[in-house]
Amino acid sequence: MVAEDKHQLSRPPLPSSHSNTLNNRIFQDVAGDITVVVDGESFLLHKFPLVTRSGRIRKMIADTKDPKVSKLELYNLPGGSQAFEFAAKFCYGMNFEITAGNVAYLRCAADYLEMTEDYQLDNLILRTEAYLAQVVVQSIEKALEVLSACESLPLSIVEEVGISTRCVNAISVNARREQLASSFSHVRCHEDEDEDEDDSAELKEAADYIDWWVEDLSVLRIDFYQQVISAMTKAGVDICSIIASLMHYAQEWLKGIGKLQIWNPARLRPHCGTQERDQKVIVEALVDLLPIEKSKSSPIPLSFLFGLLRMAIIGDAKISCRIELEKRVGCRLELVSLDDLLIPSVHKGDSLFDVDTVCRILVNFLQRMEDEETNQDQCGYESQGYSSPTHTSLLKVGRLIDAYLAEIAPDPYLSLQKFTAIIEALPDYARVIDDGLYRALDIYLKAHPMISEEECKKLCKYIDCQKLSQEACNHAAQNDRLPVQMTVKVLYFEQLRLKNTMSGSSGDAQFSQKISSGIASAAMSPRDTYASLRRENRELKLEISRLRMRLNDLEKEQTCMKQEMLDKSGNGNTFLTSLSKGIGKIGIFSTPMGNKRQKSGRKGKTGRSRRHSVS
Repeated sequence: MVAEDKHQLSRPPLPSSHSNTLNNRIFQDVAGDITVVVDGESFLLHKFPLVTRSGRIRKMIADTKDPKVSKLELYNLPGGSQAFEFAAKFCYGMNFEITAGNVAYLRCAADYLEMTEDYQLDNLILRTEAYLAQVVVQSIEKALEVLSACESLPLSIVEEVGISTRCVNAISVNARREQLASSFSHVRCHEDEDEDEDDSAELKEAADYIDWWVEDLSVLRIDFYQQVISAMTKAGVDICSIIASLMHYAQEWLKGIGKLQIWNPARLRPHCGTQERDQKVIVEALVDLLPIEKSKSSPIPLSFLFGLLRMAIIGDAKISCRIELEKRVGCRLELVSLDDLLIPSVHKGDSLFDVDTVCRILVNFLQRMEDEETNQDQCGYESQGYSSPTHTSLLKVGRLIDAYLAEIAPDPYLSLQKFTAIIEALPDYARVIDDGLYRALDIYLKAHPMISEEECKKLCKYIDCQKLSQEACNHAAQNDRLPVQMTVKVLYFEQLRLKNTMSGSSGDAQFSQKISSGIASAAMSPRDTYASLRRENRELKLEISRLRMRLNDLEKEQTCMKQEMLDKSGNGNTFLTSLSKGIGKIGIFSTPMGNKRQKSGRKGKTGRSRRHSVS
């Protein structure tokens, strides 16, 4: 009898009763003539009602060629003894309710027992198929409950009878239908009613109702869940709902995905247990289900991607899985926080943090920058210098990497090779100033006092002394951890910068040098010439940025001088006189006489220039 029950996500237990109870209730005056053994449990029944509806039992009795056979044993019956008990009741004509909790067992057991229309009309297969068609495929709740029940059945039989496929399609189609209906109701509300507070609350409730099934999908096993999400993607279900479902499933099945795990040698395991293998399979499946990102404004949260990446590293997921996650993170590296990059290392004796993974993420980001610039050049578009989106993203990543280097520098296990690998991966034009890089190198030298002098010189070569602020230069000049050559170089460029600042010729010689360097490119091949021009263009952008920073320094210096003059002045005439003298000392509009005054007052202004500089 086909009947519809109330939805229950937890599978209800099949009622247990003994076969002799069936015998006493139905045939009290007729003794049983055959015993059927299923999973070690014996059922004392009668041949006639069984052979009338079960083709398998009929064939088994016929194959024995013994009309007085009194015992049969059924092996590997789907659903076990409980499913056979329901099938036996059906053969005896007893009424029972087909529900979402038992229909999967009954359908597979009926297929095993060959309870088709060839032996009796309106047989058990037809009854269960009717329930699946009329009730299960019409409801997401019912389909989820049936699909969850299929997890305890042999997968080959479930796929053979087609229960899983129909449930998966039913979930995806109904989810898409509900989203379309909800979207249509939103349009109707906007067209027919004024937008007041009550309407907004109603629309919010309707929007929340779209994703009601997100948490329910988490009860499924990963193979069935993977089939459902794939079907939803093909059916056109909203991508945000799919991402929300993926995140909820990961939180339910991957323990610790939302936590920042710290390196601990005690958790290093010599072998992978059952739980780790299960989590590895889940991570790989979830990564395969991630929607394709068509732009940088992806709805997939970066914290979720980093959580999957950490779980993939800890669980030793396949290389293709980790590469995919690294590419997705690398495409949006300018939006990443420092905490996200602090991925713990799982290899014994290695550094505390997984530096290699971060380096590959950085390489993916730079490759994306390269591709974007190539596409812009092919389309005939040239980004406008320092404010271009590509260059802005690169500067953000430069600051992020410098902060990351400073964070991992105190690690006593961090080798010089890995430390310098990240420095070399990031191009020079990604930094306007090298203060962050200098800070990271100084921390590394302090944490690794046993580093050799040659290695120290090699490390300091990555710092451009011309890109250090006055504050950083002051610190470097007194830093005894730096090589003598580095200290001398810093002092030289600091003096040169002060001279250029006072004379107002900062950067002119450098610009002419950069431009003149393009003459030699005429003898290169077209490919090399193009690369050289692009490199020179980046350097020119960097010079412009540096000049802007120097101009800001001069403006702040002038403001400070005005304030000091205003504090000392007693009347307006004295103030204007002092102001004109102060402006003449800056040397922007220098004259021969102004140069003389500049030399005489240079010693007094040097301290103030350092004091009011912006690091």
